[in-house]
Amino acid sequence: MPARAVRGMSAPPEVVFNTATDPNRASAWLPEPLRGDGSPASEIDGAELRARWGDGDDWSAEIRVEPADAGGARIQLDLADGSGDPGPDQLADEALTNLAREVADNLQAG
Repeated sequence: MPARAVRGMSAPPEVVFNTATDPNRASAWLPEPLRGDGSPASEIDGAELRARWGDGDDWSAEIRVEPADAGGARIQLDLADGSGDPGPDQLADEALTNLAREVADNLQAG
């Protein structure tokens, strides 16, 4: 089972997802082994937005963004290395902290 981190953010799900999947911002929040991986494979399933980086041979990441109360978002990030073993939970937590910073910067810029 991959390492998992979950967090709420007070930004709309679309803003969180667009920030997370923007190749120009991804290098600021994705863990080092996944930086420069380009655009993720994205999928919309009802209100849930999903994206996946990596090909499974090395590191991979999957993010899920869902609506939360008061117009915010709930984000779940799963990280795994190529063997399918989990990455460190701390790495997943740090990645979501960095994503929250990028989302805040994106909101201030817009």
